[in-house]
Amino acid sequence: MATLVSFHAHPDDECIGTGGVMRKAFEDGHRVVLVVATRGENGEVPDGFLADGELLWQRRVTETHASAEILGAHRVEFLGYVDSGMVGTPTNGAPGSFWTAPVEDAAAKLAAILREERADVLTVYDDNGVYGHPDHIQVHRVGMRAGELAGTPRVYQNTFSREHMQRGREIFGEPEVEPPDVDGEFGKPEALITTAVDVTPYLHHKRRAMRAHASQISEQSFFLAMPDENFRLAFGTEWFIRDGQGPGITETDLMAGL
Repeated sequence: MATLVSFHAHPDDECIGTGGVMRKAFEDGHRVVLVVATRGENGEVPDGFLADGELLWQRRVTETHASAEILGAHRVEFLGYVDSGMVGTPTNGAPGSFWTAPVEDAAAKLAAILREERADVLTVYDDNGVYGHPDHIQVHRVGMRAGELAGTPRVYQNTFSREHMQRGREIFGEPEVEPPDVDGEFGKPEALITTAVDVTPYLHHKRRAMRAHASQISEQSFFLAMPDENFRLAFGTEWFIRDGQGPGITETDLMAGL
């Protein structure tokens, strides 16, 4: 049995980017650990969604544990930083925000978990945080450094294939439900991607995990409103970059040989 640690910025990120590989690792008999940098304090919910006196971060922590159970995570940890919000918002520079955290300090916290778990595999995000969110970029910086400090053998940068996204548009046209707004470029060219994991056998779990994050992913959202066939194309492959692999896609399993 090997150990996969999946590092994310906010509650709900885990099921969107790596829900398939997490569930696959679990079903293949490996240990799965989810680490989240923040509790998603600056997410948005409709009026009246939260119970009287309930704080958003409390709901999102509960949702994360529910999602993690669906995805097969054996352990969930939060690093304790505050959600930095979207690009250019005042919350980016707020005291305690993940974006303002010294990389060495945050990496030391994550590295301690990696050492404790004797992690074989770590997932982070690509250098643009997949789509430019400050906390996602910080996950890349912190995660890559933590992998170095802990000597984690395999570090994979979660991303998305731009060509795959274009193929989806050519097959299905523009989505009826608008995808979330992103800042800057989305994903990476396939020439830079080294690993494509087919997670179609685990899409039921991935979609259930998304539904567990009801405060952020509604039934009318881009993620859940699309037909099953579209969802399979959009989320049936999870994409990664691993230094030293390639050129091109040469891997199809994060845990191969472990």
